Amino acid sequence: MKNSLYHVLGIMSGTSLDGVDLVYVTLSYKEEAWSFEVQKGQTLPYSDAWRMKLKSAISLNKTALDQLDEEYTVFLAEVITVFIQENALENLDFVCSHGHTILHRPDLGYTVQIGNLPVLADLIQHKVVCDFRVQDVLLGGQGAPLVPIGDRLLFGAYEACLNLGGFANVSYENKLNYRIAFDLCPVNVLLNEQASKLGLLYDASGKIAQQGTICLPLLEALNALEYYSKTAPKSLGVEFVTSNIQPLLALYPNKPEDYLTTLVEHIALQIAQGIQLPEQAKILVTGGGVYNDYLMSRIEFHASHYEFVIPDSLIVDYKEALIFALLGVLKVRDEVNTLASVTGAQYDHSAGVIYDIFDRVW
Repeated sequence: MKNSLYHVLGIMSGTSLDGVDLVYVTLSYKEEAWSFEVQKGQTLPYSDAWRMKLKSAISLNKTALDQLDEEYTVFLAEVITVFIQENALENLDFVCSHGHTILHRPDLGYTVQIGNLPVLADLIQHKVVCDFRVQDVLLGGQGAPLVPIGDRLLFGAYEACLNLGGFANVSYENKLNYRIAFDLCPVNVLLNEQASKLGLLYDASGKIAQQGTICLPLLEALNALEYYSKTAPKSLGVEFVTSNIQPLLALYPNKPEDYLTTLVEHIALQIAQGIQLPEQAKILVTGGGVYNDYLMSRIEFHASHYEFVIPDSLIVDYKEALIFALLGVLKVRDEVNTLASVTGAQYDHSAGVIYDIFDRVW
């Protein structure tokens, strides 16, 4: 008989390199519906050294990447252990970890997340559910987005869920009641890069972007990128920024503040054009981009026919980690946690691997 109540820890590290999100949640299944309660959430910011390691990891050879994987797994174990001890989590059932994405090329048949080694379970002395993306790519899917199953099961009261993290992604039910989801455009992975040129981790509230000037030729070139005309399923990784956006930025030299203004406008336009829903649809918005007031104002300007709802800060900050906790629970229950209608895989499936203590793989 399956359990109906789970106490789990969800771990997420996004491409914006803000840090490691940890959320302790209670998930319960009653009367064929899931509900949740966030007990505790925390973000551990990356040190400058770790931020540089992760940012440059895309250029590593296999040997160096394997070494980084081992180092990051140990680092993640330390972070998790401290969180468990500081919050006196005694009834933890298991830990669900996304790891950190280094390479994402589903078009070439692979995706790589570090921090998902079996030794993680031994180091933290808890069962671990992790490595959620690889199986989907092997089944011909994009390996992303994976969050939409949680959008459906936990946030079904909204017509859509929009996340503004390193990349923007959206999820909603289509006319045939299939969940579809896809990455819309890069967000904080672009904005934070420009803010770093000014000695900042990010552009707080978008105040710098608000003072700049839009570079129209650059904006037009960005909006003309082929990705935006493709239909879902589709997903983005840092490779897209490196090969498509960085060359355009180099073609149109600007001050960081003007880049920020132009990029915000580009992001807002792509979000407004990419979401295809009836007017007055209620859209839940989460992720770090919510705190960029200027970005939100431009999104609301270009998509004024939608109602954007910002929840409490625990959901804004930890929704993705919460949903990876749910993905882990569904995996343990041997239930579908990845939707083929979202990723383009051959069929719905239960993705991820389970590591018990002493390296036992289920």
